[in-house]
Amino acid sequence: MTFLHEDFLLDTPHAQELYHNHAAGCPIIDFHNHLDAAWIASDHRFTNLTEAWLGHDHYKWRVMRAHGISEDLITGAASDEDKFMAYARCVPHTVRNPIYHWTHLSLRRYFGINEVLNEVSAKPIYAEANRQLALSTGSTRGLLSKMMVQVVCTTDDPADDLSAHEQLRQDPTLSVCPTFRPDRYLSISSESFVESLQQLGQRVDREITDFGILAEVLVSRIGDFDELGCRASDHGLTRMPLGSFDRRTAEKAFVTALSGSVPESRQQEIYCYTLLQILCREYARRGWVQQFHLGPIRNNNSRLRARLGSDAGTDSIGDYPQAESLSGFLDALDRDELLAKTILFNSNPADNALFATMVANFNDGSIPGKMQHGSGWWFLDQLDGMRDQLNTLSQMGMISHFVGMVTDSRSVLSFPRHEYFRRLICQIFGRDVAAGLLPTDIPFLGSLIRDICYNNANRYFGFGLDDSPILQP
Repeated sequence: MTFLHEDFLLDTPHAQELYHNHAAGCPIIDFHNHLDAAWIASDHRFTNLTEAWLGHDHYKWRVMRAHGISEDLITGAASDEDKFMAYARCVPHTVRNPIYHWTHLSLRRYFGINEVLNEVSAKPIYAEANRQLALSTGSTRGLLSKMMVQVVCTTDDPADDLSAHEQLRQDPTLSVCPTFRPDRYLSISSESFVESLQQLGQRVDREITDFGILAEVLVSRIGDFDELGCRASDHGLTRMPLGSFDRRTAEKAFVTALSGSVPESRQQEIYCYTLLQILCREYARRGWVQQFHLGPIRNNNSRLRARLGSDAGTDSIGDYPQAESLSGFLDALDRDELLAKTILFNSNPADNALFATMVANFNDGSIPGKMQHGSGWWFLDQLDGMRDQLNTLSQMGMISHFVGMVTDSRSVLSFPRHEYFRRLICQIFGRDVAAGLLPTDIPFLGSLIRDICYNNANRYFGFGLDDSPILQP
């Protein structure tokens, strides 16, 4: 059987029918990624494949380091061609890592290149991909169109310039929405906290000198984001803060941090809890979706962080306690009927059942699937990780209301991850039919698959697109 053949992962006739007739033609709604809105607004044209594919991808950086490739050929001063050749030497050794599948799916879907990438094939592959990137279809917008991407939700700091989003609001062909991510203002112990406050103050032309002003400014920025089509917030935390709503203690912590000192740990917790409660209540009033990505331990390698900054590929799964703080935080919002639509993503696979059962505690009958256990994320967006998340959600919740996959990527060449997910979920349902666990009702199951791949996210976020448009993949 050929590598990545037409029925890759589709190991039953029912899986093949579900994928080819129902999943493959669904456009993509990518409600969480890290693409640069300015690239999309300007229809950025990449100089070469390295810039488009390797320049912001810490997944690839990690495997290159593991293969013994020097940092100069990863993030250093080596030429783009030399960096690509180094990656090509690494690829054959990534077998059974999702990088191996993602790499070849990207070459096939974007460039029609079916060769296996290795040291021998690297030069002609690089040349052909660069040739296609220089064509009109090789721009940022062209690459998104090739993958049938309809919605892109970027990740934006409250201090960010949103002019690119203002420009994109006028475009009827692609919905690009900002996502409000206030992590820097919740991390009061960060050495860059004061600098972050200064940047936010400059954006709104206001000096942020106390906790109350910070809360007002952030709520004001939520309004600015909302006017530009924002439908969601996002938060990357080790765990939800365990505390109580206490503005006085939060103010004391703020003053301490503003002076250049680090507040004591209990003050930090209460500060984060209080500010996040204020923000989450505003999300609910706006009808937004709030997303929480919980559990990673970030920036483990201080040497590389000093050299490259954050997001250098030195993060890993953490083992933080999640249940008590998560329950208390969500319950405080629910008591006041200000719990927004919520998606919880766990990075530790040991937390799958915890998260799946926790979200079920707070559904209120207002909409189907108000509380969501998010897709396998970061280290878990590989076959086993996604399968485990889907199985846990199926057994402890309702897979029929699931809002599906995201790329969580900085690369415009990452959208075949949606295909990877769609093939897997069709495999799961196809096997269930073959085993007699589900009836052979392909029209019903096909409709359910289209919901998971497209319709549920469309309705949940309120994008207002046509339900289930089946396009030619």
